[in-house]
Amino acid sequence: MSESVKNVVLVHGGFVDGSGWQDVHALLVQDGYRVTVAQHPTLSLTGDAEVVREILDAQDGPTVLVGHSYGGAVISEAGHHGAVAALVYIAAFAPAEGESVGLLTSDPAPGAPVPPILPPVNGFLFLDRDRFAESFAADLPPAQAAFMADSQVPWNVAAPAGTVAKPAWRTRPSWYLVAADDRMIPPPVQRRMAERAGAATVEVPGSHAVYVSQPQAVAELIKKAAESIG
Repeated sequence: MSESVKNVVLVHGGFVDGSGWQDVHALLVQDGYRVTVAQHPTLSLTGDAEVVREILDAQDGPTVLVGHSYGGAVISEAGHHGAVAALVYIAAFAPAEGESVGLLTSDPAPGAPVPPILPPVNGFLFLDRDRFAESFAADLPPAQAAFMADSQVPWNVAAPAGTVAKPAWRTRPSWYLVAADDRMIPPPVQRRMAERAGAATVEVPGSHAVYVSQPQAVAELIKKAAESIG
């Protein structure tokens, strides 16, 4: 591992918490990285970015900032922090100026899978539990997907509505992992965002939960980013 880049911060997406990063965390720690998992509340993009900035304040050197799904919007907003040396998007949103996750998902292409997001209740969103596995975690064991469906984190409507003022990928080197079997963010959308961000891109078979189902591929891309900037 490069001596100059040893810190990694992992940022989860909507409907889940940071525990899904456990296997990625273990692989990176095994290789000598110092890894921190953000536990932001997914209440607003502004608030979630501020939580991540506080974590970045505590890093002792250059850091690779990693986001999954909605976490990609969070790292795009928070990634201007001076500690951030690179961004890694894992099946993630990479909004441009003035874009939100809500805007990026508002006009799906004909035939594209549509996430089974239920109407908001008291300002919070959930995925349909009965369709969670097929849309979010189709390549996980049924019991694990069912647990994720039953342990969903309420996602405040303000979070996907939050717009990115100036995306950090404009000024930070970026990497992107496309999940080829994703039914939450269609792979063609992922590819377009990665290309727009100028990200070095890899593609692996996997559902939206690729960070859980393919931890080795995810960890390898993060290490590649760390080694490249080191």
